[in-house]
Amino acid sequence: MTALSLKEFADRISAIVNGEPSLRGVWVTAETSDVRRNGGHCYLELVQKNPATGSVEAKMHANIWRSVLPGIDAAFEGATGQRLASGMKIMACLSASFHPAYGLSLNITAVDTAYTMGDLMRRRLEILERLRREGMLTLNRELPWPAVPQRIAVISAPGAAGYGDFVHSLLTNPSHIRFVPRLFPAILQGDRCASSIIAALDEIGASASDWDCVVIIRGGGATSDLAAFEDYNLAANIAQFPLPVVVGIGHERDITVLDYVANMRVKTPTAAAEWLIDRGVSLLGRLEAIGSAIHRTATAMLAADREQLARCEQQLSHLPLSVVRDRKAALDAAALVLGSAPGRILARRAAALASMPPRLSAIVNRRIGPQMQALASLETRLRTLPASVIERRRTRLDTVKALLDVLSPQATLARGYSITRVDGRAVTSASALRPGTTLTTTLATGTVTSRVE
Repeated sequence: MTALSLKEFADRISAIVNGEPSLRGVWVTAETSDVRRNGGHCYLELVQKNPATGSVEAKMHANIWRSVLPGIDAAFEGATGQRLASGMKIMACLSASFHPAYGLSLNITAVDTAYTMGDLMRRRLEILERLRREGMLTLNRELPWPAVPQRIAVISAPGAAGYGDFVHSLLTNPSHIRFVPRLFPAILQGDRCASSIIAALDEIGASASDWDCVVIIRGGGATSDLAAFEDYNLAANIAQFPLPVVVGIGHERDITVLDYVANMRVKTPTAAAEWLIDRGVSLLGRLEAIGSAIHRTATAMLAADREQLARCEQQLSHLPLSVVRDRKAALDAAALVLGSAPGRILARRAAALASMPPRLSAIVNRRIGPQMQALASLETRLRTLPASVIERRRTRLDTVKALLDVLSPQATLARGYSITRVDGRAVTSASALRPGTTLTTTLATGTVTSRVE
């Protein structure tokens, strides 16, 4: 029996594989694994898994040589927004080669980005549909915001430039609105991204009453890292979180599943800070408008009150004396009525008795004599009582008049005081005067006009 050397056997395989036209330029679908780059080349494993069990059914080593790698990277990242990485489903153009020393390998010369885009979109739609089916898709977007969210729980990478920009924008805002941000560190790229953010959310949730909202931010970086955010568990945690969540990761054109479940999506960390500041500025504007309306209303009310006080001041100088005169006239009239009424009554009674027959008159006199005497006594009292009452009332009115004379504005002016007015309104504070204002000063006799210099 003649034995072949290993090299001779490898050469036979190489001749078959490398010379077979059907193994060149073949489009194959597979999942990427163990993607790594070195020396300008890209090395990876292509894997096919059983859809039901997830077990590996086929696995082969593949290469993308540096002669074609830049073109594949540019096309793939431009279409998907991500760099070729592990865990992606791709459709690649392969050519099989066999080397006696390195064995069988697959050389990738092109990648169909539309197939990968479709797979990424399918995965995203599957996550969103599951969240919708479970009633979680819009939960966070329906949470109410406080008037001004000032206590900000920030999830970001420690020392990241995006976090520094965010905090600087908040704390140096031109409206001087006070914000209190606190960093909850997390890893925002790679395989640990989702679990790290979920752990930070759990820490914030334990003291949810201390915060107004959560901001998840990441500055500029490789767009391939965005694949870590396409995660159902992370999306479900954000959707169910009890505080409004703001997401600012990637760039304007970058979209992840988190953008569909978060309460607010912004394009950059700085934009997240500006959005929070704008809410405060909007509230300040509304408060200023309310303050202006209150000031206008109060000014109008004060002006009306000043006018009413001026009218009362004018009336006080003569109204009390007029009231006193009216009361005196009423008392004099009452005195006249009370002074003559008893006499007229007695005269009518005497005339009636005189017209009676003597016998009837004697009977009436016996019966009503005491009453007549009482009426005579009452007449005497009534003649003197009104005068006494009127005299007391007159004395009281004279006292009130004297007091009014002492307290009247004219008497106050006579004691050396004066009243200074601007446009008919009394001036009570020097701070209300401005240069050029014309003043009218009323003295006990005459007025003086002056101007504030």
